[in-house]
Amino acid sequence: MSQGASPRTVLLAGDSTVASCPAFEAPMSGWGAQLGSYVGGPVRNLAKGGATTASHRAEGLWAALLRETSPGDVVVIQFGHNDQKEPGLPYRENLRAFVEEARGAGALAVLCTPVQRRRFDGGRLVPTHGDYPDRVRELAAAEDVPLIDLTRATTELYERLGPEGSKALFTHFPPGTHPLYPDGVADDTHFCFRGADEVAAIVAERLKEIA
Repeated sequence: MSQGASPRTVLLAGDSTVASCPAFEAPMSGWGAQLGSYVGGPVRNLAKGGATTASHRAEGLWAALLRETSPGDVVVIQFGHNDQKEPGLPYRENLRAFVEEARGAGALAVLCTPVQRRRFDGGRLVPTHGDYPDRVRELAAAEDVPLIDLTRATTELYERLGPEGSKALFTHFPPGTHPLYPDGVADDTHFCFRGADEVAAIVAERLKEIA
Protein backbone atom coordinates (compact mmCIF):
# COMPACT_ATOMS: atom_id res chain seq x y z
CA MET A 1 0.00 0.00 0.00
CA SER A 2 1.29 3.48 -0.74
CA GLN A 3 2.80 5.34 2.18
CA GLY A 4 0.37 7.80 3.72
CA ALA A 5 -2.73 6.06 2.35
CA SER A 6 -5.44 5.13 4.82
CA PRO A 7 -5.18 1.49 5.87
CA ARG A 8 -7.30 -0.92 3.87
CA THR A 9 -8.15 -4.40 5.00
CA VAL A 10 -6.42 -7.21 3.13
CA LEU A 11 -8.62 -10.30 3.11
CA LEU A 12 -7.14 -13.70 2.26
CA ALA A 13 -8.76 -16.75 0.71
CA GLY A 14 -6.67 -19.87 0.32
CA ASP A 15 -5.41 -23.17 1.68
CA SER A 16 -2.98 -24.22 4.42
CA THR A 17 -0.01 -22.53 2.76
CA VAL A 18 -1.81 -19.23 3.43
CA ALA A 19 -3.70 -20.07 6.63
CA SER A 20 -2.84 -19.41 10.25
CA CYS A 21 -1.96 -22.73 11.89
CA PRO A 22 -3.12 -23.85 15.35
CA ALA A 23 -0.67 -23.45 18.23
CA PHE A 24 -0.03 -27.20 18.50
CA GLU A 25 1.49 -27.15 15.00
CA ALA A 26 3.93 -24.28 15.71
CA PRO A 27 6.20 -23.20 14.15
CA MET A 28 4.25 -24.34 11.07
CA SER A 29 2.63 -21.31 9.47
CA GLY A 30 1.00 -20.13 6.29
CA TRP A 31 2.30 -16.87 4.84
CA GLY A 32 -0.97 -15.08 5.54
CA ALA A 33 -0.32 -15.29 9.27
CA GLN A 34 2.79 -13.13 8.84
CA LEU A 35 1.41 -10.60 6.36
CA GLY A 36 0.09 -8.06 8.85
CA SER A 37 3.53 -6.90 9.93
CA TYR A 38 4.33 -5.89 6.34
CA VAL A 39 1.20 -4.24 4.93
CA GLY A 40 0.62 -1.53 7.53
CA GLY A 41 -3.07 -2.30 7.91
CA PRO A 42 -5.49 -4.97 9.07
CA VAL A 43 -5.42 -8.48 7.60
CA ARG A 44 -8.32 -10.93 7.78
CA ASN A 45 -7.12 -14.43 7.01
CA LEU A 46 -9.97 -16.73 5.95
CA ALA A 47 -7.71 -19.35 4.40
CA LYS A 48 -8.12 -22.88 5.72
CA GLY A 49 -6.02 -26.03 5.64
CA GLY A 50 -7.24 -28.47 3.02
CA ALA A 51 -9.39 -25.91 1.23
CA THR A 52 -10.15 -26.00 -2.46
CA THR A 53 -11.87 -23.34 -4.52
CA ALA A 54 -15.05 -25.39 -4.08
CA SER A 55 -14.84 -26.19 -0.34
CA HIS A 56 -13.96 -22.61 0.58
CA ARG A 57 -17.34 -21.58 -0.81
CA ALA A 58 -19.26 -24.67 0.37
CA GLU A 59 -18.10 -24.22 3.98
CA GLY A 60 -19.17 -20.59 4.06
CA LEU A 61 -15.68 -19.12 4.25
CA TRP A 62 -16.05 -17.15 1.05
CA ALA A 63 -19.42 -15.76 2.13
CA ALA A 64 -17.85 -14.73 5.44
CA LEU A 65 -15.04 -12.99 3.57
CA LEU A 66 -17.49 -11.04 1.42
CA ARG A 67 -19.48 -9.96 4.48
CA GLU A 68 -16.31 -8.45 5.93
CA THR A 69 -15.25 -6.77 2.69
CA SER A 70 -15.70 -3.03 2.26
CA PRO A 71 -15.13 -0.91 -0.86
CA GLY A 72 -11.42 -0.25 -1.29
CA ASP A 73 -10.30 -3.43 0.46
CA VAL A 74 -7.97 -5.93 -1.19
CA VAL A 75 -8.92 -9.61 -1.60
CA VAL A 76 -5.95 -11.92 -2.23
CA ILE A 77 -6.76 -15.40 -3.54
CA GLN A 78 -4.37 -18.38 -3.65
CA PHE A 79 -5.52 -21.95 -4.26
CA GLY A 80 -4.16 -24.96 -6.13
CA HIS A 81 -2.51 -27.37 -3.72
CA ASN A 82 -5.73 -29.20 -3.00
CA ASP A 83 -7.65 -28.42 -6.20
CA GLN A 84 -5.08 -30.40 -8.15
CA LYS A 85 -5.97 -33.45 -6.04
CA GLU A 86 -9.55 -33.16 -7.37
CA PRO A 87 -9.01 -32.59 -11.10
CA GLY A 88 -12.74 -32.54 -11.79
CA LEU A 89 -13.16 -29.24 -9.96
CA PRO A 90 -13.72 -26.21 -12.21
CA TYR A 91 -10.67 -24.45 -10.80
CA ARG A 92 -10.41 -21.55 -13.22
CA GLU A 93 -14.17 -20.96 -13.24
CA ASN A 94 -14.25 -20.93 -9.44
CA LEU A 95 -11.42 -18.41 -9.34
CA ARG A 96 -13.22 -16.26 -11.89
CA ALA A 97 -16.33 -16.26 -9.71
CA PHE A 98 -14.26 -15.21 -6.68
CA VAL A 99 -12.79 -12.32 -8.67
CA GLU A 100 -16.19 -11.16 -9.94
CA GLU A 101 -17.76 -11.29 -6.48
CA ALA A 102 -14.85 -9.51 -4.80
CA ARG A 103 -15.06 -6.80 -7.42
CA GLY A 104 -18.81 -6.64 -6.89
CA ALA A 105 -18.12 -5.86 -3.23
CA GLY A 106 -15.93 -2.94 -4.31
CA ALA A 107 -12.64 -4.66 -3.53
CA LEU A 108 -9.50 -5.06 -5.57
CA ALA A 109 -9.14 -8.77 -6.36
CA VAL A 110 -5.59 -10.13 -6.60
CA LEU A 111 -4.75 -13.63 -7.83
CA CYS A 112 -1.74 -15.65 -6.67
CA THR A 113 -0.28 -18.72 -8.29
CA PRO A 114 0.34 -21.47 -5.70
CA VAL A 115 3.55 -21.46 -3.71
CA GLN A 116 5.93 -24.23 -4.71
CA ARG A 117 6.55 -27.41 -2.79
CA ARG A 118 10.19 -28.05 -1.89
CA ARG A 119 11.16 -30.84 -4.26
CA PHE A 120 14.61 -30.75 -5.82
CA ASP A 121 16.35 -32.64 -8.57
CA GLY A 122 19.96 -31.65 -8.08
CA GLY A 123 20.00 -27.88 -7.66
CA ARG A 124 16.78 -27.24 -9.56
CA LEU A 125 13.26 -27.31 -8.21
CA VAL A 126 10.82 -29.81 -9.70
CA PRO A 127 7.41 -28.23 -10.49
CA THR A 128 4.57 -30.17 -8.85
CA HIS A 129 1.45 -28.17 -9.74
CA GLY A 130 1.08 -29.15 -13.38
CA ASP A 131 -0.77 -26.52 -15.41
CA TYR A 132 -2.50 -24.94 -12.40
CA PRO A 133 -0.14 -21.94 -12.21
CA ASP A 134 -0.70 -21.30 -15.93
CA ARG A 135 -4.47 -21.39 -15.41
CA VAL A 136 -4.13 -18.61 -12.85
CA ARG A 137 -1.82 -16.59 -15.10
CA GLU A 138 -4.18 -16.96 -18.05
CA LEU A 139 -7.21 -15.93 -15.99
CA ALA A 140 -5.38 -12.91 -14.61
CA ALA A 141 -4.46 -11.80 -18.12
CA ALA A 142 -7.92 -12.45 -19.56
CA GLU A 143 -9.78 -10.63 -16.77
CA ASP A 144 -7.19 -7.90 -16.13
CA VAL A 145 -6.61 -9.08 -12.55
CA PRO A 146 -3.39 -8.17 -10.73
CA LEU A 147 -1.22 -11.27 -10.36
CA ILE A 148 1.33 -12.26 -7.73
CA ASP A 149 3.29 -15.13 -9.27
CA LEU A 150 4.24 -17.00 -6.11
CA THR A 151 5.07 -20.13 -8.09
CA ARG A 152 7.86 -18.25 -9.82
CA ALA A 153 8.90 -16.25 -6.75
CA THR A 154 9.15 -19.25 -4.46
CA THR A 155 11.00 -21.26 -7.10
CA GLU A 156 13.61 -18.49 -7.21
CA LEU A 157 13.73 -18.32 -3.41
CA TYR A 158 14.22 -22.05 -2.86
CA GLU A 159 16.77 -22.43 -5.64
CA ARG A 160 18.76 -19.48 -4.31
CA LEU A 161 18.99 -21.20 -0.92
CA GLY A 162 19.57 -24.64 -2.43
CA PRO A 163 18.37 -28.11 -1.40
CA GLU A 164 19.83 -27.88 2.11
CA GLY A 165 19.41 -24.19 2.86
CA SER A 166 15.76 -24.18 1.78
CA LYS A 167 14.89 -26.68 4.51
CA ALA A 168 15.01 -23.77 6.95
CA LEU A 169 11.88 -22.35 5.30
CA PHE A 170 9.83 -25.45 6.03
CA THR A 171 8.71 -27.54 8.99
CA HIS A 172 11.77 -29.77 9.27
CA PHE A 173 12.95 -31.21 12.60
CA PRO A 174 14.96 -34.37 13.32
CA PRO A 175 13.50 -36.72 15.95
CA GLY A 176 13.92 -35.49 19.50
CA THR A 177 14.69 -31.86 18.62
CA HIS A 178 11.27 -30.21 18.95
CA PRO A 179 8.73 -30.86 21.72
CA LEU A 180 5.74 -30.66 19.38
CA TYR A 181 7.35 -33.03 16.86
CA PRO A 182 9.06 -35.64 19.06
CA ASP A 183 9.23 -38.17 16.22
CA GLY A 184 10.60 -35.57 13.81
CA VAL A 185 8.99 -34.09 10.72
CA ALA A 186 10.07 -33.40 7.15
CA ASP A 187 7.28 -31.36 5.60
CA ASP A 188 8.18 -29.87 2.23
CA THR A 189 4.81 -28.18 1.69
CA HIS A 190 4.17 -26.21 4.88
CA PHE A 191 6.36 -23.33 5.96
CA CYS A 192 7.81 -22.66 9.39
CA PHE A 193 7.74 -19.10 10.72
CA ARG A 194 10.82 -18.11 8.72
CA GLY A 195 9.46 -19.40 5.43
CA ALA A 196 6.03 -17.87 6.00
CA ASP A 197 7.70 -14.56 6.80
CA GLU A 198 9.82 -14.65 3.64
CA VAL A 199 6.80 -15.29 1.43
CA ALA A 200 4.67 -12.71 3.25
CA ALA A 201 7.37 -10.14 2.48
CA ILE A 202 7.18 -11.06 -1.21
CA VAL A 203 3.39 -10.70 -1.22
CA ALA A 204 3.51 -7.38 0.62
CA GLU A 205 6.09 -5.93 -1.76
CA ARG A 206 3.98 -6.88 -4.75
CA LEU A 207 0.86 -5.45 -3.13
CA LYS A 208 2.63 -2.12 -2.73
CA GLU A 209 3.19 -2.10 -6.49
CA ILE A 210 -0.37 -2.99 -7.48
CA ALA A 211 -2.55 -1.56 -4.73
